[in-house]
Amino acid sequence: MNFKHPAFAPYQALIEQLELARALPSLDALNALATALGTTQSRNLPLRFFAPDGRLSARDYETHILQTGQVPTRPESWHDVLNALVWLRFPSFKRALNAAHGEAIALETDTVRGRRRDALTMLDESGVWIISHDPALPECLALRAWHTLFWENRQAVETTMQFVVVGHALLEKTLAPYPSITGKCLLLQSDTLDPDTAEGLVVAALAALHTPRQLVPLPIQGIPGWDPDNAHADYYANQDVFRPPRKPA
Repeated sequence: MNFKHPAFAPYQALIEQLELARALPSLDALNALATALGTTQSRNLPLRFFAPDGRLSARDYETHILQTGQVPTRPESWHDVLNALVWLRFPSFKRALNAAHGEAIALETDTVRGRRRDALTMLDESGVWIISHDPALPECLALRAWHTLFWENRQAVETTMQFVVVGHALLEKTLAPYPSITGKCLLLQSDTLDPDTAEGLVVAALAALHTPRQLVPLPIQGIPGWDPDNAHADYYANQDVFRPPRKPA
């Protein structure tokens, strides 16, 4: 497998430890690494990955992790293994996400997933943290001003912004990337672009996440350097991928 896509940059040490470029890891290998790292869930139970007997509902999936610390993981599935990778790299984020699911489930009166859990699920599956020194640049995303952001301000994006993919479904797509891959973004302003520092900001920001509308869409292949073809301005003229800008309200 090819893990050279920039989305995998924060995970390279773990990718090497698990030898993911060679093959899917065993559950024993994932659990040994979780033990070595001291990974726990929100109730401080040791995190472990196990092969489920059948398919769990989203509600039961989150509840099982919260109650037992065991993450259902199909060992033959890159989707599930990449979820484990995010747990191992950003455990505070995943702990908080699972706890937030549990809190939301406790408030629901039926089995229909509410808007808060929709947003949490979207962040879990397709999430991207956008860390920026400058609050004005991320605003271009909300306006879909792609050319302005990624071409006219290309150098500023490269030096004052950081994009951290934490959605495991999104990571799976980057194994065979295509131009329209779209993430859902949590915008963060910080003096540092360090992902580990940003993780604490994300945990705090989850309390204010109530609807998917708060997560800005981003075709991640448009990030400078994430697709060799985006070194040309006309890359951003493809309106099937980069929808036209919206005017400020």
